Amino acid sequence: MEGAPDDLPDDIATLKAALASERRARREAEAQATASQALVAHLKLLIAKLRREQYGQSSERGRKLLDQLELQLEELEADATESAIAAEPKPASTVVGSFIRRRPVRAPLPAHLPRERVVIPAPCACPACGGKLAKLGEDITETLEVVPRQWKVIQTVREKFTCRSCETITQPPAPFHPIARARAGASLLAMIVYAKFGQHQPLNRQSEVYAREGIELDVSTLADWVGACSATLAPLLELIGRHVLSAQRLHGDDTTVPVLAKNKTVTGRLWTYVRDDRPFGGSDPPAALFFYSRDRGGEHPRRHLSGWTGILQADAYAGFGELYEGRRSPGPITEAACWAHGRRKFFVLADLKQAPLASEAVRRIDAIFAVEREINGTGAEQRVAVREARVKPLVAGLEAWMRGERARLSRHADTAKAIDYMLKRWPAFTRFLDDGRICLSNNAAERALRGIAIGRKAWLFAGSDRGGERAAAMFTLIETAKLNTVDPQAWLADVLRRINDHPAARLAELLPWNWRTTAGLKGAAA
Repeated sequence: MEGAPDDLPDDIATLKAALASERRARREAEAQATASQALVAHLKLLIAKLRREQYGQSSERGRKLLDQLELQLEELEADATESAIAAEPKPASTVVGSFIRRRPVRAPLPAHLPRERVVIPAPCACPACGGKLAKLGEDITETLEVVPRQWKVIQTVREKFTCRSCETITQPPAPFHPIARARAGASLLAMIVYAKFGQHQPLNRQSEVYAREGIELDVSTLADWVGACSATLAPLLELIGRHVLSAQRLHGDDTTVPVLAKNKTVTGRLWTYVRDDRPFGGSDPPAALFFYSRDRGGEHPRRHLSGWTGILQADAYAGFGELYEGRRSPGPITEAACWAHGRRKFFVLADLKQAPLASEAVRRIDAIFAVEREINGTGAEQRVAVREARVKPLVAGLEAWMRGERARLSRHADTAKAIDYMLKRWPAFTRFLDDGRICLSNNAAERALRGIAIGRKAWLFAGSDRGGERAAAMFTLIETAKLNTVDPQAWLADVLRRINDHPAARLAELLPWNWRTTAGLKGAAA
């Protein structure tokens, strides 16, 4: 309770001291209230982020959400079609309330598929009068059908001949096999390898599928074949590695991979370095190189890129730091930061609707991405010219805006942390403005790792460190084929069929970007 006016002292100095004390107490109370409000806001944001991670959509789970929506659409389409067929009479369209679902126009079946004619027998005489019939024409109804997978045994016969004059025995040489002393054809091996590493079907599940088709193949046998294929394809892996590391610019990233250990699993890493010059009109073919490591130590990228110099587009992983140092031999690597990573930190906050500043940052960054999409695939010089005229003002405006807003934010605020992430690396973020070879994001590397992230739940873990290294080698081959729009399984089948009999000096002819479908067809015919 405040004292009565009569209780106040008459001394002016004492009154001033009391007033100052009261003001200090009020300021402390206000500061405590502000701190409490800030803590409440921080906790609310933290809870919203945790709820989003558990229940909401994230950029990494966007693909899964899209798959779920597509599945839902498929079920709705199937339900509507089933209802339409069951209805009597069958209408041309299905009416549901005020919504009319019209059947889509049927597209012709693929012309390249073989046709099998099934002719329904016609009557021998006119059913009306018994007179002789003459063919007037025919109506053809096409139905798409599938033939189940067929297994066969190929017998390679080498006849022996003897000369009646000198009794010399002549016999053609034995053909080369994809795997020495193995009874597996190239197409079968390619199917097993691609199913394991391209479609993420473990060997035990493949063995069960083959057994249901009447073919007993033990998991140990399949594993032996996979290991032998990895050794056979090793020369191509070396050529792809040389091609990737001869690039002037690379995309780099890594992802986790569970590795089986004693009574547990440990978290290993798969690293990828992608060469893709197509965004700036480069003529060199794209390729991806994968490595495996037991942990995420910085010594691994230093070893992978030990003899390489150029531009590395990557996230802000600290292990890349020594690559950018000037004292590095044979020279420093130039850092190019990923705008998608910087945008993602703002996008999470904007998605939670907890930070209006984050929404403004996303809007400004999206305007930069919109211009970049227009110049994707054009030459490096043209990209620099467009960036100078249209992108540089947007980047300058973003920087000024971020620095102005950052001065008003607490260093503990999440928006401030997202701003600091970009401002502390601003030279790396803006390097693309003066070099048309640099992309705005590191999405090329993330796309290369997407299949691994999706497949982890199917194959659960790598069996050993050696298995992780073998997986990295197979991912290199398969992802490189995909980047060059080549069917990985068809390419692997043809390469396995030809590589043991192919001249070593012409081994580059078998690389995905040099491989031709006609060569594969000739190999299959042989």
